[in-house]
Amino acid sequence: MKKLFALLAFIVFAGIIETQAQQTPVVDQRQKNQRHRIQQGVASGELTKAEAADARHNQRKIRRSERRVKADGVVTPAERTKLHHKQNKANRQLRRDKHDAQDRPAIN
Repeated sequence: MKKLFALLAFIVFAGIIETQAQQTPVVDQRQKNQRHRIQQGVASGELTKAEAADARHNQRKIRRSERRVKADGVVTPAERTKLHHKQNKANRQLRRDKHDAQDRPAIN
């Protein structure tokens, strides 16, 4: 009986953790895309060291905000909208940085 209860508690706990991880799949995918864009920008020389550091800092701030939003277990539509707004802002800044006249030698 104790084993059954422990197994049931584990399944419920794992389900809660999985649900929390899936509450913001769009945000998570955009974070992944942004990381890839930053890496590509550094490799191609489109981003300077300072621009890359700033872009990474923006992504850390978004991750921190996402963790805070998920802390209570519920992501409201307003919270999700705020996260999307922060991502949009970071995306625009990254695009500006990648397409400005500054560049550095590409990493081989």
